[in-house]
Formats: sequence, structure tokens, C-alpha cells
Amino acid sequence: MAVACVLALRLVWLTIVAGPSNAEKAQNTRTTEIVLHAKRGTIYDRNGVVLATSVDAKTIYCNPFEVSDAAGESAQLAAVLGGKSTDYIDVLSTPDTTFAYVHRQVDTELAQQIEALELDGIYFLDDPKRVYPCKQTAGQVVGICDVDGNGLSGLELYYDDILGGENGSLYMERGANGYPIAGGMNEYKRPRDGEDIVISIDLEMQEFLENRLAQCVNDIQGKSGNAVLYDGGTGEIIAIASTPYLDPSDRDHIKEGSTELKSVTTAFEPGSIFKTISASAILEEGVMQTTDKVFCPAYLPADEYFVSDAHDRGDETMTFRQIIQNSSNVGISLSAEKLGFDKLYQYINKYELNEPTGIDYPGESSGFCADVSDWSTIQCYNVSFGQGITVTPLQMTRFYGSLVNDGVACTPHLLLSKPQTGEIAEYPTKQLIENTKSIEPLTSMLKSVVEEGTGMDAQIEGFSPAGKTGTAEYASGDGTYVLGSYNISFVGFLPNTNSKLVCFVGVSEVPGDRITTPAFSDIMSYAIDHYRITTQ
Repeated sequence: MAVACVLALRLVWLTIVAGPSNAEKAQNTRTTEIVLHAKRGTIYDRNGVVLATSVDAKTIYCNPFEVSDAAGESAQLAAVLGGKSTDYIDVLSTPDTTFAYVHRQVDTELAQQIEALELDGIYFLDDPKRVYPCKQTAGQVVGICDVDGNGLSGLELYYDDILGGENGSLYMERGANGYPIAGGMNEYKRPRDGEDIVISIDLEMQEFLENRLAQCVNDIQGKSGNAVLYDGGTGEIIAIASTPYLDPSDRDHIKEGSTELKSVTTAFEPGSIFKTISASAILEEGVMQTTDKVFCPAYLPADEYFVSDAHDRGDETMTFRQIIQNSSNVGISLSAEKLGFDKLYQYINKYELNEPTGIDYPGESSGFCADVSDWSTIQCYNVSFGQGITVTPLQMTRFYGSLVNDGVACTPHLLLSKPQTGEIAEYPTKQLIENTKSIEPLTSMLKSVVEEGTGMDAQIEGFSPAGKTGTAEYASGDGTYVLGSYNISFVGFLPNTNSKLVCFVGVSEVPGDRITTPAFSDIMSYAIDHYRITTQ
């Protein structure tokens, strides 16, 4: 009787409790799930040029249980797909599986040739392939995907949820011998294609900027360069690049650092382009006017150090305009001291140079500025001319953009719209410069930089660019500044025109005293012709 009860209980347990679980396990052991990859959305430039799209392709797979002649079939596959027959034998002979990839994302024409061979155990799936028609141009902006269609860098990563769609699946039930079961489960979930996006990049302008930046880096023997062309009135990034460049269509030759935009992702000590920040704060507060004079000794003592200008000079009295025009470290240090370094720090935060710009690109850096309570005397002076503080080129470009937009800074961005839904992207703005009466005298000083100061090579015939040069020391691995090598930059715009474009050009680790102003001039000259910019 006891034995009978035990057997009855065991039967109940197997039937009611363990039965469903065991049935599910058995089902899983004979069910193959195949992922059906969605077709990613297309990325267009602002003029409708295709930067990235997905084209029809076929993935070839096999059921090794059904392959009757692995060696023979391998030879036939190699004859069409390339490579050696030995490249395929291991796949066709894979043990204990009913599914193995033979070749991913084969061009449809080649797949049709394989299909015509009617090889045992060889099957085909629709599997869209990502292509990049413009190759290197705007490659860093667009980014790359893996073979499964997942974004890895650039906008392919940032907007992966929009571009990627939703993968489907195919479930097939097979018997113990690996062959499909007639009438067995065969479930199909259709993939949902991704959405298209239109971005702010102008491909023609982008190509010119990339070529001119590469030439600039080579000409002045720098390590790497980055450049931005930004619309201060809208926040749109018209062109942006950093060397080395990325060709998303060539995944076998990806150089270190090529998958990021250094203008966005890499903070640096900006040097003298930061003097515009200090000057803006001074003018906003009404501490000085452009004609005010400052006695500037050749050497300014600070703690156990001395501040000096980049070029040797004697003691000199300069106007505030001349301090900016000649890029005097001593002069801006003493001018910022009149403002007060607590107040300077407040303006650095007010101008949002201690936080990211919010650009829609992965990995944005925010830069860094220590709290003013921790500043020594030498750091107070250093910060006024852009040393001892880090920012990104894009943060600086955004601030300069506010000078051409009545003090309003627009969020830098790349996405313009989603054409399939008609959605137009919107971005916040911020009134950075509240005392807008300070903008005209500051712009006038920046024009002096180009007309007769350190930025004369930025001149453009028929126009009066305004901007600021930067020559900054940079730290080595042990924290000390490298001697005789600098990060060089220029950022500027075209006042009194129908354009609010701002251009930054920077090159890192440049030996000696060199300039990026000719590159700025060429990029802006191209933009003048390309966009028919006129003076007002």
C-alpha cells in the first residue's frame, strides 16, 4: 500500500509539477531560434545626401546535420564567396548544432549563385547590410555598427534606438536527427525597420573642412587636429571633424582615436582663446572699457612664479584693446584682478563652461575648473588666460556663438528631423551674456586681433573676421608642462554679415610657434562662397 502511494504521488509530481517544465526543456532542445535583423534607418545630410543606409543582403547558414559532403560543398562555396575551402569545412561540420553561420550579409547576387548550387543543408536569410556611400567624409559623425546592426560609435550609437528598429525572430522545431519536423512549430516574428534621420551636416562643407584640417595638421607638424563649423543662431553643427579620420566602410583599418570627435569628447587647456571669456566678464561688469590703460610689467610675480607674455618685451602700458589684440598674459591677469577672481569664477559657471553643452553625440566631456576657493595666486592669473582650466573646443565655440546671437547660446546639435514622422527636433537656448551692451566692444576688440594683432593670418578679403588666437602649454604624463610644444587654436566669426557661423580650428602638440589662422581663413572663405554670405 505504501509503495502504491509513493508511485501515485510520483506520477502526480511528474504529470502536474515537473511535466510542463520537462516539456519546455524538451521543446527548447529541439527548437532553433534565428534572429531576423531589422533594416536600420537611413542617415541623410541636411541636403538629402545619403550618409548611411541599409541595403538588401543575404546571410548564408547551414544545418550541419543535413550537410552530406562538407569537403565538396566547401569547395563550391569558396569558388563563389572567395577564400579557401578549408575556411568553410569547420562550419559545415559543426557538431551538436542545427544552425551555424556560413557567411554574413552576402551581396544578393552572390547569394543567388550559391542558391543555384542547391547544396544540402545550406539556407538563406534576409539580413540587411549597412553601407556608407561617402566613406571617410563625415565618418566620425555617422559612426559604425557591428555586423548585427548595433550602433558602436557616433550617431549610429547615439540614435541606435531610433535607427535600429526591432529585430524579428524565426523559431523552427527539429527532431533528434537535426531535420525539421514536418508540421512542427514554425513561428515567425517580422522585424520592424528603423526610422530615418536628417542631420545638420552639409557634406560638401564637411569634405572641405576635413581636407583643410588634415592639411593644417601636416603643415604645422601637429599630432592631431579638430575643427568645428557651428551656426551660432541655430546651434546646428554644419561640419565637424578630428584627425585621424574614420571610414565606416573599412572596418579592417580603424585607427586609434578615429571613432570620436575630439571637439566634443576631449577637454584641453584652451590658452588665449579663453581671454575672450575673461574680457567678456570684465565688460559685462563694467569694470573696464576698451580704452582703459593698464601698466603691464615684463614679468608679473605670483607666488614663487612669474607670469610673462609669449614674446619677450619690456615693461609697457597697454589699453584693454591692446591686451586682447596682442594676447598679453600679464595684461589679462591684471585686468581680471580688477574684476576679482571670485567674480571671474562666477562668470565661468554662468557661461556654462563647467558643464557639457548637451550635444547629441556620445562621450561628451564637460571640462573642469577647480573651485575658486582652491585657487592660488598663480592659478588665478593662469585661469584668466586659459591655463589651469580645461574645456572642450565645442564649449568654446558655443560661447563665441553667443557673441553673434545677441548673447544667446544655442545647444549644439546634429539631429534636424525624422522625415517619416515629420518630427522636427527642438533644443533649448540660454541667455549667456545678460549685459548685451558688452558684446559690441568685445567684438570690436576681437576684430582688432585679426586686423593688426596675433590673428592677422585669419583675414579674408572683403570681410572683417573677429576671433582670438590660442597658444597653450599642455601637461605631460607626469603632470609637468611640455617645453617647446603647444596646443594651437583659433576661433572666430564674421560680424556685420548675414551669417552667424563660428569656426574653431585647433591642432595639438605643435612644435614651436605656429598658427591655425590660415586654415580658419580658408574654411570661412569656402563657407562665404558656398552659402553666399554678404556683409551688412
